[in-house]
Amino acid sequence: MARWQILLSEYDIVYVSQKLIKGRAIADFLATRTTEEYEPLRFDFPDEDLMCITEKECESSKEKSWKMNFDGASNALGHGIGAVLVSPEGNHYPFTARLNFFCTNNIAKYEACIMGLRAAIERNIQTLEVYGYSALVICQIRGDWEVRDSKLVKYSDLVAGLIKEFKEITFNYFPREENQLADALATLASMFKANRETKIMPFQMSIYEAPAHCFSNKKEPDGRPWFYDVLEYIKNQRYPE
Repeated sequence: MARWQILLSEYDIVYVSQKLIKGRAIADFLATRTTEEYEPLRFDFPDEDLMCITEKECESSKEKSWKMNFDGASNALGHGIGAVLVSPEGNHYPFTARLNFFCTNNIAKYEACIMGLRAAIERNIQTLEVYGYSALVICQIRGDWEVRDSKLVKYSDLVAGLIKEFKEITFNYFPREENQLADALATLASMFKANRETKIMPFQMSIYEAPAHCFSNKKEPDGRPWFYDVLEYIKNQRYPE
């Protein structure tokens, strides 16, 4: 129960006791309404071609827009936030910060979102697609959910002011497994202890398709390549001396 309570604390859930409803009365009412005022479903869609045109227009506008992923982490070691700006060409610009003040998990996610929005404003980005895996933060920013926590009201107002700096901006829910880079940045900042601002050069991520020892072969003493004896056997069926 304690584990579920920690996991569900991220969401603003209100428990309401269920009223007693006689299921038989509802079933009888639905049974009497089955033959009255029945209208068959219509499966004709006269505007289906227009929907295809709208789809192409949306895709063309999305190709020119920037994307931003954000995440926050709170654990026993501290609190960290991370955000990643992705250009239309696919270039990634990571940002991370450590929070040296007490905050909840939702506050950390708001801080990460604000850091990413401010970084986009500094780069004069006009069209931005924001992605985060916190349904609470995303739905509150979009206005789908009401902000009830007094600690989050000021954060919501600040985000509303930053949104006005963009020409077009959207907020979308993102599964956690697809938000790995921002999650890794937030976790790194929460675990990295620093009392002052630390500047670290941008890092480059490489992809190795083979183990490191496969590239550690050196030249033979006679100056021939390492595969010379193998090639001689294949071509002439001759073993090395």
